[in-house]
Amino acid sequence: MKNIVLISSVLLITTLANGQAYPQFANNHEVKFNIGQFLATSTVEGSYEYYFNEDTSIGGTLYFNGDATDYNGNFGIGPNLRAYFGYNPRSGFFAEAFGLYYTGEDEVNTTALGSRNNDYGTTALGLGLGTKWVTRSDRFTMEFNGGIGRNINPEDFQNAFMFRAGLSIGFRF
Repeated sequence: MKNIVLISSVLLITTLANGQAYPQFANNHEVKFNIGQFLATSTVEGSYEYYFNEDTSIGGTLYFNGDATDYNGNFGIGPNLRAYFGYNPRSGFFAEAFGLYYTGEDEVNTTALGSRNNDYGTTALGLGLGTKWVTRSDRFTMEFNGGIGRNINPEDFQNAFMFRAGLSIGFRF
């Protein structure tokens, strides 16, 4: 009888200790709106992020812009992979690798033909850095990020590099 009580006590204590050492995060999904990009260029950019654990996530970005001649075109979509560093889980400083497919137009003024629009669609791979702050309830976020990418197949009239930046607000669920 004493052995049963002893074994039951040990199992109960180890279960409680394990539950306290490794917290379970309930809000693994996050949607974000890039308010900084919207205020600066009227680009509508939304992102989604899914957390694998407290320091790794995968996500995607989708944006639309009314000005096709803007620096990153008028439409873009792409994935990203993030790694968070620091003591707070799923927040703080992060580094990311991203891919981006985007389309747009480039206006070229020539003396013989006048102004011409060159449509393009290109893919870029890049790296970015940023930081994220989270409320105590683990529901609302604010993020500042920036990155630079290399266009894989640029046209003759296109730049070889692209950049992205943002100030985003988000909601976790």
